[in-house]
Amino acid sequence: MSISGSSTLPRRQLGRYLREGRDSLGMTLEEVASLMQWGKSTLHRLERGQADRVRELDVRELCRIYGLSADRTAALIGLAKQAAVKSWWHEFGDVIPANFSVYMGLESSARSLRSYQPDLVPGLLQTEDYTRVLAHSANPSASPSEIDPSVRIKMQRQALLTRTYNPVDMAVILHEGALRRIIGSHRVMSNQLRHLANESSRRNITIRVLRFAAGMPTGEQIGPFVILDFGVDGHGKSVEPTIVYAEGYTGDMYSEKEGVVRRYADAYETIQRNALDEVSSRTLLRAIAKEYERER
Repeated sequence: MSISGSSTLPRRQLGRYLREGRDSLGMTLEEVASLMQWGKSTLHRLERGQADRVRELDVRELCRIYGLSADRTAALIGLAKQAAVKSWWHEFGDVIPANFSVYMGLESSARSLRSYQPDLVPGLLQTEDYTRVLAHSANPSASPSEIDPSVRIKMQRQALLTRTYNPVDMAVILHEGALRRIIGSHRVMSNQLRHLANESSRRNITIRVLRFAAGMPTGEQIGPFVILDFGVDGHGKSVEPTIVYAEGYTGDMYSEKEGVVRRYADAYETIQRNALDEVSSRTLLRAIAKEYERER
């Protein structure tokens, strides 16, 4: 399919995953390009999300060379089919397998995250117990051993915030409802809120609380969303376009359209102006944690 023009999110993610596949085998651009009967520059453009044309046949062959699983291969072919899309609704199991997370690849590449969470603590800031309760609620018939892998993956993702070199900057606005909603037990909640308070002391993490008393600052209901920025190059130019991710129950929305990004950025700023400051938010988190401890 022809996809001339500026790079798009699916195209860039496809390139990232293909590059990861090559790197995992320690193969050079020249080696893989030779196997594909391409010039080195052709593979380089594909990995950078800048190819003028992406063919499903080529993606399938690269996946075979890298020894990728059938699910992974199906996911990358799905990305190839979406290559020209700038605003994309990813319905679970449609085109891309439901067990493949496009978002995790974006998250790991971002330099900063701005997030509004009206209902739950975001995954990067969840305690293991909080995560485990949610995983069990989503699949109540699963055994602990079946749930363990998804819990482990979420815990591993948190290294993005705590690593020594270039940790991701994260700014979160939590609605008070997310703090009052009991996930698991009072013990789980008290530990989770103390964890949030402690993590908010890190230089790269900002947590603010929107209280019930603030009403609906935007004047309309807004679900959870994340704005992902990817930093700038040596010339001050954005490495990649800013992306908005809005999680849904049956699918996720990804958009890099300037109008959509601006609308969500404006909403974030409006909510932030009406939220508590960082210090007051940390104090509230610890106060509610104490409430849960007294109610055990």
